[in-house]
Amino acid sequence: MSQRNQISIGAHVDQSDPIAEAQARDTTLVQFFLGNPQSYKGPVIEYAGGAEGLKADAEAAGVDLYVHAPYLINVATTNNRLRIPSRKLLQSHMDAAASIGAKGLIVHGGHLKDDEDPSIGFDNWRKAIAATDLKIPLLIENTAGGDNAMTRYLDRIKGVWDAISGEEQADMVGFCLDTCHAHAGGNALETVVDDVRAITGRIDLVHANDSRDAFDSGADRHTNFGQGHIEPDLLAAVVRDAKAPVICETPGGASEHTADFGWLRERL
Repeated sequence: MSQRNQISIGAHVDQSDPIAEAQARDTTLVQFFLGNPQSYKGPVIEYAGGAEGLKADAEAAGVDLYVHAPYLINVATTNNRLRIPSRKLLQSHMDAAASIGAKGLIVHGGHLKDDEDPSIGFDNWRKAIAATDLKIPLLIENTAGGDNAMTRYLDRIKGVWDAISGEEQADMVGFCLDTCHAHAGGNALETVVDDVRAITGRIDLVHANDSRDAFDSGADRHTNFGQGHIEPDLLAAVVRDAKAPVICETPGGASEHTADFGWLRERL
């Protein structure tokens, strides 16, 4: 297998026809939302053939599907009125993602209020893993902002992992490393792959994104490769070292994404 083909690179796309979106980008993996990422309403599958059709057609086309859970999910919070709906929403998206044969469901780590003890959030993550039927891998993603976020800083990621490690389904919990979030969140990209692996033992997916903002800015704003603040060879090194499938969540459509894939492949 050539170096060029070792790492699969795809993109975040519209969910109405993910297979066509993959083919337009000449790729074998795509990520999408099932429904509105800013809504507590349950998942919606827009594909004309429904869940079964999407699963069968993606398998026939050789396209791997990843689902990104809604941004509103915060299973760490101490607020029952947010935590309980978050757990229900996580389960419903897990069920929907499994029904289309997705390879993983990506979810953000969530956060507490600034004055709250992070150990409560870690334990709430443990309870969420215990309460959720993980039918496919749940990939927890590092986030860019918030001083009391559960997965911005390495010590917090460790807190989450230590809390959930004793749970029966711990092996079904993986990690999604976002390069923009790591950079904007104040984690050195030079060492972040080794740092994360030392904590989680795994990196299942990379969200490869350049950052519109400076290191440790706390701002989650993605941009196309070479347009932001991340040094190009450093971004490529993270992708190379992680040895995981890659999803570009960069702006634009098929032509912009194809350009981003080419930019990244040149440096790999």
